[in-house]
Amino acid sequence: MTERLADIDARIDGVRQLGAVVNAMRGVAAARAQQARNQLAAVDAYAQTIAAAMGRALDFEAADPSSVAPRPTRPALLVFTAEQGFAGAFSERVFDTLNTRSGSYSGPAEGTDAAQPEVFLIGTRGSAVAASRGVSVAWQAAMPSHSFAIPKLAERVVQALYARIAIGAIDTLDVISSQWQPGHGVHVRRQRLFPVDFSLFPRPENAERPLLNLAPSGLVVALAEDYLYAEICRAALHAFAAENEARMEAMAAARHQVEQRLAALQATQRRVRQDEITAEIIELAAGATAAARC
Repeated sequence: MTERLADIDARIDGVRQLGAVVNAMRGVAAARAQQARNQLAAVDAYAQTIAAAMGRALDFEAADPSSVAPRPTRPALLVFTAEQGFAGAFSERVFDTLNTRSGSYSGPAEGTDAAQPEVFLIGTRGSAVAASRGVSVAWQAAMPSHSFAIPKLAERVVQALYARIAIGAIDTLDVISSQWQPGHGVHVRRQRLFPVDFSLFPRPENAERPLLNLAPSGLVVALAEDYLYAEICRAALHAFAAENEARMEAMAAARHQVEQRLAALQATQRRVRQDEITAEIIELAAGATAAARC
């Protein structure tokens, strides 16, 4: 009986230590998610500024550059997956969207050729999922452990994409990233990034034209590059925050399981201890009775 009680005590200590680890992981995930959300405000402001400047620059163009965009035949996908574990089915949900055209996300644009796309993969955990699903990865990188390093990651991604665009290997790019919606969990979004849809940029009304030192076409190209960079930063930050939110949810579920297991072990501990006390009382009573008879 004593050895059994000692075993139960050891298991309770182990479960409590596991609970401490779960709480620590949840706290780290919460801090990282909050950090990414704070940075999203700055990236959104930057993207809006670029969009406004693009609208004013396009006002100089006689024709909409998007009207002469070639038919895409060499597609590419920029896919953001989980970098670390304990995030549930985060990466699996992302890969579920690769060939889907409906649902809570948008599929490839109409007229897109069905050729196998080149996949640019972000996230170490996504590599295993890609291999299990037979998805060939053309380029991959790890998601930074801190959101402050995401702009550097975006620079690397942009350079890799431009290298493939320059040689004609890809002519269209969709980004697939996750966003966290309170009360609804992870929402996977698919967005066309290249060629840039210039119809998305509103033209200014009754505004004075700015003085330009560059040709309008060159200015539009430069602003489009900045806009692409801003959108990749935004997608990466959303994915970073969503992964950590998913980890927080997984750790909350794990904490609930730890509490249930701890309560069950403590109930067993009380029962075993009571049985031990009862056995000792019976033994003492039997000894007293035997002594009285002598």
